[in-house]
Amino acid sequence: MPRYRLTVEYDGSAYNGFQVQAGQPTVQGAIETALTAFCGETVRLFAAGRTDTGVHATGQVIGFDLEKAWPARTVMNALNAHLVEEAVSVLDCVEADPDWHARFSATGRRYLYRILNRPGPPALDAGRVWHIRKPLDAEAMHLATQALVGLHDFTTFRDVNCQSASPVKTLDVAAVERVGEEVQLTFAARSFLHRQVRSMTGSLVEVGLGRWTADDLKAALDARDRSACGPVAPSDGLYLTGVEYG
Repeated sequence: MPRYRLTVEYDGSAYNGFQVQAGQPTVQGAIETALTAFCGETVRLFAAGRTDTGVHATGQVIGFDLEKAWPARTVMNALNAHLVEEAVSVLDCVEADPDWHARFSATGRRYLYRILNRPGPPALDAGRVWHIRKPLDAEAMHLATQALVGLHDFTTFRDVNCQSASPVKTLDVAAVERVGEEVQLTFAARSFLHRQVRSMTGSLVEVGLGRWTADDLKAALDARDRSACGPVAPSDGLYLTGVEYG
């Protein structure tokens, strides 16, 4: 039974997240429906990350098994043909080792958060960026975010419904930079807590607006208390951009 590995991108605006839900449009549901239409098999996918409602991806990785062996290029082309009316695209397809798993074999995940920082709202990127009119100090945000790098108890930035066994995670990369009219935040770690990136981003925006200092952000982290978190950033600007495997 061959195992396949897909790299996919999607606009999460029209979906209730990645994970399949009865009666709701999801990315997983769209791809599984396309697979059945292609090969006639009922297939259950497994993904590197279960993105929330409205969250996008440019480098999501998923895996699945088929009873019949097909050339990887055929699988990719067939899926894209059946996904033509969906906001989902298969970028790559390869055969994977039988013991490879999209989620459990991953050694790193990378996220990008896009903030459009200008007076005028987005016309072309509506639903794909967080629009903030007031000027943000990207340099202050970057300096503050360095307090989050390393091994920490991230309870403050953990959603109350998070199912992770422990709030302790190692954040490998946290960076903020201004790119034209956007302020872009990049985070990388082996794994993340539920809504951790959006929670950290919302608190960092408080720094960028001058409402918090870097010390305030560090104090929020050290509090290990969800109530110390700033406003949670909306899903619009968040992208899963890549998954690493050893």
